[in-house]
Amino acid sequence: MKISVVTAVLNGRETLPAMLGSLTAQTYADIEHVVQDGGSDDGTLELLEAQGHPGMVLQSAPDSGLYHAINQGIRRASGDVIGLLHADDTLADPDVLAWAADALADPAIDGVYGDLQYVARDDPSRIIRDWRAGPYAVAHLKRGWMPPHPTLYLRREVFARSGLYDTNYRIAGDYEAMLRFLTAGQVRLGYIPQVMVRMKMGGVSNRSFAHMIRKSREDYRAIRRHGVGGVGTLVAKNLSKLPQFIGRDQV
Repeated sequence: MKISVVTAVLNGRETLPAMLGSLTAQTYADIEHVVQDGGSDDGTLELLEAQGHPGMVLQSAPDSGLYHAINQGIRRASGDVIGLLHADDTLADPDVLAWAADALADPAIDGVYGDLQYVARDDPSRIIRDWRAGPYAVAHLKRGWMPPHPTLYLRREVFARSGLYDTNYRIAGDYEAMLRFLTAGQVRLGYIPQVMVRMKMGGVSNRSFAHMIRKSREDYRAIRRHGVGGVGTLVAKNLSKLPQFIGRDQV
């Protein structure tokens, strides 16, 4: 089972070494690292050429935004299973991709996800938010639940059947895609009760108050589009994050 890990990056030289190190440290052997660069000018391409994963396939080309770049990467991927790993993220354990492959040996599931930790940008050992997702049930969607997107690995057939990321969403394209996969696509997910990814705080969705408002609007549009609720679902989605800030500890 080949696993394609897609990274969309633009000027990511500062954070790429940690991400690349976590990928190179994986015990699972059959990995393709599909890097889609948006035209970096900060030394990102040189760093990737020098420190990239042995299974890296790199392309640098203009794009119209994050989800367009991700879509370009997915189209180039040749793996049986596809997941994302952003330049600011790291795989939390050397066995993360082995866990995913083991779970996906079960033909009854279409994808897997696990738990996610948000860490301080200036100190990755400090956990800010600990997202323990729990098992999936379709009823959870109306309560604003979703799997942590950075931990999601899907069979390539899911994208062929349900489509790629909708580039009309600038911030919440991952949430819209997951709702589409889980509703119309009827994707069957397995849960790995392990922290799979550590993600630095300060991403595009919470970069500013204006971004947070736009994300909420896009979230609501996705909720209504896929018939999983209304304002109550949006409120529940945001409130569900609060317990994740309780009981933090060091990595």
